[in-house]
Amino acid sequence: MRVLVTGHLGYIGPHLVELLLKEGHEVTGVDLNLFEDSQIYPHVLPQRNLIKDVFDLRSDDFKGQDAVMHLAAISNDAMGVLNPELTWRVNYEGTIHVAECAKKAGVPRFLQSSSCSVYGKTDDKPINENGQTAPVSVYAETKVKVESALSELACDGFSPCYLRNATAYGTSPRLRLDLVLNHLMASAYSTGVIKVLTDGTPWRPLIHCHDIARAFVYFLKAPLEKIHDEPFNIGGRKETYQVRDVAHLVKKLMPHCDLSLAEGATSDPRDYKVDFSKLNTTFPDFELAYDLEKGARELYDHFYRFKMPTNCLTGDCFIRLKTLRRKLGLGQVPEYFHIAEKPFEPVARA
Repeated sequence: MRVLVTGHLGYIGPHLVELLLKEGHEVTGVDLNLFEDSQIYPHVLPQRNLIKDVFDLRSDDFKGQDAVMHLAAISNDAMGVLNPELTWRVNYEGTIHVAECAKKAGVPRFLQSSSCSVYGKTDDKPINENGQTAPVSVYAETKVKVESALSELACDGFSPCYLRNATAYGTSPRLRLDLVLNHLMASAYSTGVIKVLTDGTPWRPLIHCHDIARAFVYFLKAPLEKIHDEPFNIGGRKETYQVRDVAHLVKKLMPHCDLSLAEGATSDPRDYKVDFSKLNTTFPDFELAYDLEKGARELYDHFYRFKMPTNCLTGDCFIRLKTLRRKLGLGQVPEYFHIAEKPFEPVARA
C-alpha cells in the first residue's frame, strides 16, 4: 500500500515508518523536521521524505495514496498555555486541511492520532469511547474538535478513524523527555533525584510509543466497516498507573536516586482511567508488545548506551516546548504550569 505519514520525524513517526517499510509499504513522510536535535540514534527514512509544512500540501500530493496517517501536531499541554492560537492552527486547522486534501484526492483511509486526554478527569470507573469528553487543556480540546470535524467529512469514499492513544512513554530515535516516565527517568539520570511535581495521585493510562506505531499499522489493514468514523482507545487494561507508581518503578531501576514526591501539592487535573475493551473485542489479536517495566528498562538502557547529556532536562533538545520556543521565537513559560481550566475556542479557519 501507499501511505502518507505526517509528523514522521517526531517521537512516534520513526517507529511507524520503520514498521511500514518492513511490511513492504511505500511511504511518503511530511514533516518540518523541527526536532532533529532530539535524535539519539539513527533511523530509517521513507522513500519520499518531504520537509514541508502540512499547510503547503495540496490534493495532488495525495493522489495515489491508499491511506493517510496524521501524526503532525503540537503535542504539548504547555505549548497550549503559551500559545493557544498556534496550537489551534496546527492541530485543528492543519488537520482539517490535510483531511480535505486527502478526501479530494480520493484517499479512502484516514487514521487520526487522537488522545485519551480528551477525557480530562473521570471518576474511578474506566471510561469508554461513548463517555463524556472533558478536556482540561488546549491540546486535548483540539483533539475533541478535530474528531467532530473529521466525522462531518466522513462518507462512503472517505473513512476517518480516531486512535485515542494513552499517554506515551519509552525510547525513540527522536526522544522526548516531557512525558511522565521519560521525564522522571531523565530527572533521576541527570540530577540523582526522581522529582515528581504533583502529589503523584493522578491516574494515567500509559502506552509505549512503539505500540502506538504498531496500532497504526494494524488499523491500516483493518476492515473499513469496523473502523469507519469510529474512535478507539489505544492502550492496555493493565497499563494504567498512578504517577507515584511510575516514580517508584524508576526508583526500582535506579535505587541510588532519591525519590521526591510533592506531598500536599495540587493534583494534576489530568486524572483518568480508560476502558480499552472496544479495541480488545473488535481486534482480539492486537496485543501490546510492552508493559511499563519492560519499556522503562529499555529506556534506562538507552540513556546510558547513547550517553544522554547531563543537561537533557535543562537544555532544549529533548523538551518539545523548549525546542518550539527557540525555533519559533516564542516567549517564556514556567517549567511548572497550571493547565487552563477554561477551554479555548478554535481560531477561525482561513
